[in-house]
Amino acid sequence: MLSWIIALIGGAAFAVFQYRLAGARHAYGLQALRAVAVVIVLALMLNAPIGWSSAGRPYVAVDASVSWLASGDTTLWTRARRAADSVATDTVLLVGDSVRAGKAPERPADVMTRVGPLIERALGAGRAVTLVTDGRIDDPERLSELPSGSAIVIVDGGSSRDAALASFGGPGAAVTGDSVDFTAVIAAGSGGSAAGAVDLSIDGASVAATTIDSMAPFAEREVRWRVHVGPKAGQRLVRVLVTASGDALARNDTLYATLDVAAGASAVFASTAPDFDARYALDVLRGTLAVPTRGYYRVAPGQWRVDGSLAAVPEEEVKRSMSEAPIVVIHGDTAVFGPPRSYARGALALIAPPVARGDEYYPTSSPPSPLLGTFSTLPWDSLPPIEVGESPRESEWTALTAKRGRRLDERQVIVGSTTPNRTVIVPAAGLWRWRFRGGRTADTFVSLWGSIFDWLAGETVDLRGPRPAASWSRVGEPIRWRRGGMRDSSALVVLSRRGGQAPDTIQLRFGTGSTYTETEPMAAGVYTTNIDDSEGLLAVNASSEWIPRRPSVQAGAIGNAAAMGRAPQARSAWWLYAIALAALCAEWILRRKIGLR
Repeated sequence: MLSWIIALIGGAAFAVFQYRLAGARHAYGLQALRAVAVVIVLALMLNAPIGWSSAGRPYVAVDASVSWLASGDTTLWTRARRAADSVATDTVLLVGDSVRAGKAPERPADVMTRVGPLIERALGAGRAVTLVTDGRIDDPERLSELPSGSAIVIVDGGSSRDAALASFGGPGAAVTGDSVDFTAVIAAGSGGSAAGAVDLSIDGASVAATTIDSMAPFAEREVRWRVHVGPKAGQRLVRVLVTASGDALARNDTLYATLDVAAGASAVFASTAPDFDARYALDVLRGTLAVPTRGYYRVAPGQWRVDGSLAAVPEEEVKRSMSEAPIVVIHGDTAVFGPPRSYARGALALIAPPVARGDEYYPTSSPPSPLLGTFSTLPWDSLPPIEVGESPRESEWTALTAKRGRRLDERQVIVGSTTPNRTVIVPAAGLWRWRFRGGRTADTFVSLWGSIFDWLAGETVDLRGPRPAASWSRVGEPIRWRRGGMRDSSALVVLSRRGGQAPDTIQLRFGTGSTYTETEPMAAGVYTTNIDDSEGLLAVNASSEWIPRRPSVQAGAIGNAAAMGRAPQARSAWWLYAIALAALCAEWILRRKIGLR
């Protein structure tokens, strides 16, 4: 109402003042037309309401995830239910894995806290939301999309001493005799954690152990190990266990993962000039293909070392491994053993740094290629410069081009062909700068090499059938499967959970040309997978809701989207624009008739 009063006073005053200056103070009709037009313009500027608000009661949404129980009892959950009951509403929504109407249960059971479905429902109904939560939300950035008038109520309190395994990192595959790196991140609870120990075991045998000091509330600590996988080939079960005195919750102390140890490498990476480009590309190769990968570095003429252990290896063994592997990557002197195609019979990647370095080239475009699906979304214009040599003249496609100083001398950075086998050539150096910068630039480095290696792999590198794409997952997360060497579009997986549970089956379906597919989340446990008499392991760990973490949102008002019950605003009424325009036109015609300009 205030905005309309301001518009009326301003419009009337402006019209009277203007016509007094023009010496036509008695032209009341013209003044009225001018006042109407000015009032409407001011109302539009202020976006004044043009009706009455009819907002209804807000939804009350309750976070129904198991994170309420991380303190070891139901005290916080009881307080949350009381807080929800104290808000007047006609609809209570439970939020977690999904959003649904209903009364808060005696114990929460959802294994995730996603507010996306809640926001979509609130926007569709045009109703504000009062969300009761412990503040630990998986997608907190979406809360700003809530209708205006929404609010967050945080129920938190007390502290518990806890040490939990937040994450685990390591290769999903290795070759017998390799030494591999594993990392584990330990997170402390809201009351910190006491000193303790972290143990790493493979197939039940402890292979490494580390002590950890006490930690402050919500602090994290990373533990690293280098482990020799031994001579035994096959699927291995890796377990990490953290123990600390006074630990409040045992459910988050153990994490299982799988390690596939093969007798021979499915991918070989050989570098005659080891540098950051070689090191980081090898890391991506291992992570992308998830097949047994072996790396070799030449440290002097005729002297080679195995990546990881740095054990000496004869040059002939390096060449033999490259001739047997389905995929080969050569960095540096790509003709160290003669023409690569004379011994590398599978997919081949040649990374050939330019001999003359110094000029800076900036990526500029991604022409049509088999890699365009990934490359078209990468931020080429914000990447550090690289060094580019002369590209081979014979190639079927170009995936990336660069220009010197972004303007001159365009060169090809990535080219490829499919004959006689899939081949990619990268005559460039300095891509490691992308990884060093971090953030989205580092993600671009991983996406670039990952898409190259994934295309090289095709469907021929891994002769095994479908298998889990990750070495471990958590409850609530979809299980992602990699196609492997299977030619069919579907496969039947028989799952047997350790502990005597009856076997279950799931159907995998791969789209045309697709390497991955997903199936529904599974309960926590270690499963034996059987696909066409080929056995494997699948490790599903406790939900991330059991991992202690700081609240990701704050209590208070939130949301800026318009609620459906909000009063309509002036800028949304087309007829106000029409009235203002008509009043101005009528005033102009009448002014001309009485001789005013």
